[in-house]
Amino acid sequence: MTLRETGPVAATVYRGEAIENTHIAHVAVVQADGRLLYSFGDPLRITLVRSAAKPAQALAVLETGALERFGFDDTDLALMCASHSSEARHIERARQMLAKAQVSETDLRCGGHPPLSDAVYVDWLKRDFKPDAVCSNCSGKHAGMLAGARSIGAAIRGYELPEHPLQVRVKHTVADVCDLPDDAVQWSIDGCNLPTPAFPLDRLARLFAKLAAAEDETSASSSSISPRTAALARIYRAMAAHPEWVAGEGRFCTTLMRAFDGALIGKVGADGSYAIGVRASRQTAQLGADGALGIAVKVEDGNIGVLYATVAELLARFEMGSPEQRAQLGAFHAPPMFNTMGIEIGHLAFSLALEAHPRREA
Repeated sequence: MTLRETGPVAATVYRGEAIENTHIAHVAVVQADGRLLYSFGDPLRITLVRSAAKPAQALAVLETGALERFGFDDTDLALMCASHSSEARHIERARQMLAKAQVSETDLRCGGHPPLSDAVYVDWLKRDFKPDAVCSNCSGKHAGMLAGARSIGAAIRGYELPEHPLQVRVKHTVADVCDLPDDAVQWSIDGCNLPTPAFPLDRLARLFAKLAAAEDETSASSSSISPRTAALARIYRAMAAHPEWVAGEGRFCTTLMRAFDGALIGKVGADGSYAIGVRASRQTAQLGADGALGIAVKVEDGNIGVLYATVAELLARFEMGSPEQRAQLGAFHAPPMFNTMGIEIGHLAFSLALEAHPRREA
């Protein structure tokens, strides 16, 4: 097989001196106009980005006018972008969104599942709690989709189907914001029963760079900005200001955005994808970016722990934020490996040889 078919090892797990596991990964780092700055492996790998696409899907709903029509606030918008932990507050907020949109829990076309939070799972087991659709980690996205369907005058029945008018609109919006023609995006069905896109990894980085750039432009501009830029900036602000609604206590996305306090946003996608949008700063300029920066990662075997460690390693390599901010990711960056007797038995090592892509002069 060629390198493009397999890819380079980004991280290795050692048990003592022996190699236990190796993990192939791909990285794309771009500025907001899509220029590739750094890469590892194949930055053009066609990637099912899963829940990392939620900000783009939320954009499609936002552009229907549903948030204004049904009185959704930025906390609701953050939950629309979330893979939440099914904490009590997340479930109650999703129910409130359904009530605002004048739909019911029975209209949801997602299913219940064990929560992403270990603490919540223990609580459910103690109470013999059986989760239903509103407990899904994607219930905020589904509530938003139902509101979007109502906002465009479409039926709520079948809102999850690829041919539904809302999903046709979502597909076009996702492609457009990633600067792709509609037919360049492949679509599959996600775990939550909604269509989920696959496109080149660098376009995921581009999406998140655009979110950060939109917030930069909105904050700096005293003149009018485009409706699309305003919408992207609102999504960025909602995620950055309400990280506890995007994931939950102890989760990587929440810890990351809390630590960086508005300087970046991040979102995980199931089975090993992650994206970060970084606002323009001295650090992004030193990396050669003209403005905001987008980082996208795909771990081939879908290992989420290795994914989080790799993202934290990239932030350290790029010296994003302060050492104190990066230290808050320590438990994810260098996860402790102990056996049942509390004896340290291994460690994770990185082999991320990033390739720089200098600007080509015209």
